[in-house]
Amino acid sequence: MPDSIAIASAVRRSALKQPEEIARNILRRFAYLFIVLALVFAAIAYAVDDVFFFRLATEALLFGGLAMGVDLLLGYAGLLSLGHALFFGLGAYVSALVLKTVMPSFWLALLVTLVVSSGVGLVAGIIAIRARGVYFALITFGLAEVIAKAVYNTQELGGSDGIMGVPIVTINFGLFVVNSNDPVAFFLLVLVLIMLFYFGLEALLRMPFGRMTVAIKANEDRVPFLGFSAQRYKLMVFVVAANVAALSGAVYPMLRGFVSPELLFFHTSGNAVITVILGGIGTLVGPLYGSVILTTLKSVIGSFTEHHLIVIGVLFMISVIFFPAGLIGYLKARIQSRHERNRRAA
Repeated sequence: MPDSIAIASAVRRSALKQPEEIARNILRRFAYLFIVLALVFAAIAYAVDDVFFFRLATEALLFGGLAMGVDLLLGYAGLLSLGHALFFGLGAYVSALVLKTVMPSFWLALLVTLVVSSGVGLVAGIIAIRARGVYFALITFGLAEVIAKAVYNTQELGGSDGIMGVPIVTINFGLFVVNSNDPVAFFLLVLVLIMLFYFGLEALLRMPFGRMTVAIKANEDRVPFLGFSAQRYKLMVFVVAANVAALSGAVYPMLRGFVSPELLFFHTSGNAVITVILGGIGTLVGPLYGSVILTTLKSVIGSFTEHHLIVIGVLFMISVIFFPAGLIGYLKARIQSRHERNRRAA
């Protein structure tokens, strides 16, 4: 009898895990597809020797990293951050200062950025997680605006001009060297870095930490009854999201050779939220597709009219109305539904 109960319990757990595992595999395939498409793009751009599109695609990847941090908070913990540009801009400024005043070292810039963003994320998180819902969103918005205005008015940080003249970075991997002024190699390096973020976050979300994060989104008030501190896990996920955004931002001055206070302002945070919604909330890989879509739209439409934001706004409203789950969210649901029909038919 006990053996029968144990078997039945295992069968129920397997049945619960199956849809979750299917969804995870579908999203992972979209991640593999993204890598393939990026490599195909790199081959075509290299063949036509187009530096502009390499730089634009690299920037899209970096802003995709920022959007992944936003999606980690919004899609998995249910926390809408309207000020996540704070960490992207922080990473960019810290990296630029290290590269320009200390030494042009890729690894040192990332290490210092990680330390600083962890500290700032911890402080900002302690302040922000005390609130819920719209109040959390407003606190993160306020924190980002305060820091952005402070940086904007600090002449030691370049004021409104930002930090100019960031040196070219040479990254030594032992067997080969990558220069930040090499558009092909640097694009591939950033692609690897962003995909490492994706697979790292995906692995983290499969762990008990990830399950607790999802539980907080489902019902935060019940988490303490399980013997866990919801506030502690919210703080942890906030710091992780801050680090992903900051490390993505740390690469930005290596790409552009400068940083601007605009990276800290609300429009950067707003674009990240739009990117997540376009790609699919709670997918992690969706924000990467969304970032490519948004960056392409801004570039293409902006070349025809200076009112490109109006066009993008209209397209965004249409996508939200007809595809509320986002591009990857919509496709994932369709594939998952077809898989379920095939399973029942079999």
